[in-house]
Amino acid sequence: MTPEYLLTAFIVCVSPGIGVVYTLSSALGGGFRAGFWASVGCTIATVVHMVVAMAGLAAVLHTSAVLFQLIKFAGVAYLLWMAWGVLQDRGGLSIQPAEPQPPGRLVRRGILLNILNPKLPLFFMAFIPQFMPAGSGLALLVELGAGFTAMTFVVFLGYAALAASSRQRLLASRRAMGWLRRVFAASFAALGVKLAAEAR
Repeated sequence: MTPEYLLTAFIVCVSPGIGVVYTLSSALGGGFRAGFWASVGCTIATVVHMVVAMAGLAAVLHTSAVLFQLIKFAGVAYLLWMAWGVLQDRGGLSIQPAEPQPPGRLVRRGILLNILNPKLPLFFMAFIPQFMPAGSGLALLVELGAGFTAMTFVVFLGYAALAASSRQRLLASRRAMGWLRRVFAASFAALGVKLAAEAR
């Protein structure tokens, strides 16, 4: 992997998106442990999308308008449901301190949030080949995919640690928590609207 690839992958991973918002909100609600498991779920979804892209299934999504739209709007509905849950400060979607969420639930939610974005395998199909010299084989493709996955996990863990380190100060301010709840709800809703507006 070249330094150019690693730098580009880092910029892509650190850009705020569904996984970043979910990891931050999980860490604020349940500390670093919750942020860790949220990061695991988001990274697993990245691996699935990477495998889909490598297998060429992204081409199927690109040519099947019906399949693409079905997956896309399932993702939109889930994001809007997340936005409503955070806004209502409800159960496992609350960013207030609460009973620890089971790791499996945090992982499943992270997978669902990210797996329902059909743009990701298409993105990988367009992104990774740019860093593959002519004549490259499967080994390099797997190496680049593994590097991107590892970068994703490390970046999400960084976000989780950042949120967890400032958690106590934020929790001490009811006003700050109220604004955070609105910001995260608005972020999930905005991501849902953005996904709904995207074309293939």
